[in-house]
Amino acid sequence: MGQQRVFVAGHRGMVGSAIVRKLQGRGDVQVLTANRADCDLTSQAQVEAWFAEHPVDHVVLAAAKVGGIHANNTYPAEFIHQNLMIQTNVIHAAWRHGVRRLLFLGSSCIYPRMAAQPMAESALLTGELESTNEPYAIAKIAGIKLCESYNRQYGCDFRSVMPTNLYGPGDNFHPDNSHVIPALMRRFHEAVQSGDDEVTIWGSGNPRREFLHVDDMAAACVHVKDLPAEVYQAHTQPMLSHINIGTGEDCTIRELAEAMARATGFTGRLRFDATKPDGTPRKLLDVGRLRNLGWRARIGLEEGLRDTYQWYIRHVGDARSK
Repeated sequence: MGQQRVFVAGHRGMVGSAIVRKLQGRGDVQVLTANRADCDLTSQAQVEAWFAEHPVDHVVLAAAKVGGIHANNTYPAEFIHQNLMIQTNVIHAAWRHGVRRLLFLGSSCIYPRMAAQPMAESALLTGELESTNEPYAIAKIAGIKLCESYNRQYGCDFRSVMPTNLYGPGDNFHPDNSHVIPALMRRFHEAVQSGDDEVTIWGSGNPRREFLHVDDMAAACVHVKDLPAEVYQAHTQPMLSHINIGTGEDCTIRELAEAMARATGFTGRLRFDATKPDGTPRKLLDVGRLRNLGWRARIGLEEGLRDTYQWYIRHVGDARSK
């Protein structure tokens, strides 16, 4: 049997690049990618032409327009429109060109704002979404339903995974629109460089969050993609087919900040500004379905933060200090 040709859409992002790294270590896989200049995924004509020219066995759909609360609030039309276009074009072209299997990547923000903790797959569509990222979440829910609908009508094998909060090499460390781990890492790094004796963290430090290293996420994606169809179907339902990906464990923001101080070598004081908003008290995924399918996270938070900080120093911190 020849090599499996796998198209990773969104290979330049943090998640897509981690999946490419994971797949490139295998001799039985040929990884295909496409830059925006080669194929704009929001263009139906370009996606159709790309698939017509490049025979593909499997697709990993990691391409998406992503951002933090500020970006989601400022550009809601772009977030829903671009993500719907990318998903619709790639999933439809995959069906038209006989792709054997597709893996769609969503987000844990698909679940209701007040979902019971930990959040099980069955919580989908049971309540109101978080208003700050509702357009993005709606697009991701539509992606799940696209996969399920093509499976039901055409007998496709299109699967969906929903990751928890991700971090790691390739993350976005922009001071204004990064997520909590890269934002804190940058803040602690700059405090160490400046010799500051105090770092301020927004909020009380009490909210609990779950964090997954992106290399674990990539390993989980490949694991789910490669499951035999009968195994995947035995653990899912035709109208509830997505699988949560996470660690099944969480920590407080205070505990995260303390771990970040250790990873960056910061020895000063931590000050929590309780006048700033805390957000949701807890966000934790139920990963029982994933564990029943034989996968568990392997990279602990302390190890993951150290690894990410080394990448940050090489690619971001040093460049900023020059």
